[in-house]
Amino acid sequence: MADVKKIATRDAYGAALVELAETNKDFIVMDADLAAATKTGMFKKAYPERFYNCGIAEQNMVSIAAGIAATGKRVFVSSFAMFAAGRAFEQVRNSVGYPHLNVIIGATHAGISVGEDGATHQCCEDIALMRTIPGMTVINPADVVEARKAVLAAMEHEGPVYMRFGRLAVPVVFDDDYTFEIGKGVELKEGSDVTIVATGLMVAEALEAYEILKAEGISARIINIATIKPLDKEIILKAAKETGAIVTAEEHSVIGGLGSAVADVITEEYPVPVLKLGVNDVFGRSAPAAELLDKFGLRGVNIAEMAKKAISLKK
Repeated sequence: MADVKKIATRDAYGAALVELAETNKDFIVMDADLAAATKTGMFKKAYPERFYNCGIAEQNMVSIAAGIAATGKRVFVSSFAMFAAGRAFEQVRNSVGYPHLNVIIGATHAGISVGEDGATHQCCEDIALMRTIPGMTVINPADVVEARKAVLAAMEHEGPVYMRFGRLAVPVVFDDDYTFEIGKGVELKEGSDVTIVATGLMVAEALEAYEILKAEGISARIINIATIKPLDKEIILKAAKETGAIVTAEEHSVIGGLGSAVADVITEEYPVPVLKLGVNDVFGRSAPAAELLDKFGLRGVNIAEMAKKAISLKK
């Protein structure tokens, strides 16, 4: 996909905040001394009076945001996923989740595609953590178009939202007229032999897998799930009934992420084979992002192989 336009989803986050501020004055943005990396620096430059750098103190940042949100304002808080979901988990749970406040967490640099920063910064547990908080909406956009639209939608949503963005430039999958709706999955390709359910940067890889399988005479259905919580159960169950086998693909641990959410629905309501492709209960390592995606088997060719295995398990 070398000739495909590639942009990091974190770029859309910063640009969307500026876009929102042009017509909406009822929100502020906070960052934990990482504005250049999270791209909230775009907002800081355009609206310095509505931007607050809380320093390297993510727990304090979330607590301050909760206090401000309790007065009726919406607050975006930003840091790396490892810090926003990991270091500040207690504050997100107790100060934001429990009172169900309008705090939107913009977590960037998620997954192993952080690259050279290594295992300490490659958060592959954040979706699992945020899914466990009652009332928390969890969104993981596939590309820059979906990321922008997701930010705009989160602004209108009632309750806390966790948004996951990446450092790596990824293929642009959607056109500008793409419609995003919180809680709704999107079928990108029709198919009858197996369903591939993907999220985040793995959506582009799933589309690669589709072409590989098509060349082998295998009909794969591709579903993009940006909102992992609440999950679009209807589109998942429909796919299970019509294709009889599912593969999930995510740049996250196979424990507690998209695969777990899909498996929960399938095992309870319409049991079919579900195979999960992701990070297999190991820490990351320091290397260029592309090399890591290869090493951890997060590529279209890996999805295609797992799809064929899922088909073989059908009764």
